[in-house]
Amino acid sequence: MSSPVKHVASLPAGTHDETAAVSAPKAKGNENYKGFVAGVFSGIAKLSVGHPFDTIKVRLQTAPKSQFSGPWDCVVQTIRHEGFNGIYKGATPPLLGWMFMDSLMLGSLTFYRRLLNENVFQPLRTRPTSPHIWASDVERARLPAVGHGMAGMLAGWTVSFIAAPIEHVKARLQIQYASSKSQRLYSGPIDCTKKILAQHGFRGLWHGLSATLLFRTQFFFWWGSYDVFTRALQQQEYVPLSTPAVNFWAGGLSAQVFWLTTYPTDVIKQRIMTDSLDPAERRYLRWRDAAKAVYREAGWKGYWRGFVPCFLRAFPANAAALVAFEGVMRRLE
Repeated sequence: MSSPVKHVASLPAGTHDETAAVSAPKAKGNENYKGFVAGVFSGIAKLSVGHPFDTIKVRLQTAPKSQFSGPWDCVVQTIRHEGFNGIYKGATPPLLGWMFMDSLMLGSLTFYRRLLNENVFQPLRTRPTSPHIWASDVERARLPAVGHGMAGMLAGWTVSFIAAPIEHVKARLQIQYASSKSQRLYSGPIDCTKKILAQHGFRGLWHGLSATLLFRTQFFFWWGSYDVFTRALQQQEYVPLSTPAVNFWAGGLSAQVFWLTTYPTDVIKQRIMTDSLDPAERRYLRWRDAAKAVYREAGWKGYWRGFVPCFLRAFPANAAALVAFEGVMRRLE
């Protein structure tokens, strides 16, 4: 990075929100607003790059073991029977949803970072017994990695109430294997939403909310590691990196950390979301029922089925999303 000013302007780098809180307390509303706006562009970038990988992941997670021999076989069968559009099946809900979800998540992340820094970490660091009392003003103003993790977890819980119905509809559309629309149960996201609401009400649409909350609790590892990677990349002197390059690599690497720590909970979440909504036919009445079923069918390997396309998707999709987010944040400065 060429200057400390750029470092301050980049929110997830760890100093933008804290320094702004110290130097310009009147700008809090504007800072939060920028996070929501930048999140819209993050959602668009994430969908464009990542949705085909997500379709293959969901199909591997929910299909019988005999249906696909692996990720590549799933890709080949999907394109052969459903055309190229098959890997973008169910893209409309996340296109609209991720724009809104990333806006809410990254906007609330901005808010929670500031809230935690001003009300928890800064008061702790001003105590005479704090080891940070000898640190520079800039370093004392920075939110620590654990603070970024806590803010990420809170943002994950916040967005779960919007993410649950969107991911529920997306998952049901993704497991429709018929190439002809007339043979599918749902003709599209609106039809799927209407049918679920008509037959099962709002509770049916929010089916899988508890599993979504548990899954998004792991955002602690995503945003905590993002701050760690960002600082490490900014401080290394072997290969000077531009600010977008730091955002790209930190975003991709932290996404890999996130999926390594949380993938089994995603497998269980997808099982629950694609289960029958009819109580008489439902296989998984509780989260642990789905977890036991996965283990009973495939052992520990079952919790990692579909991990390869997920892992391949995580780096480029989230790296692109965070580059878009950071770039818009800098533009709005």
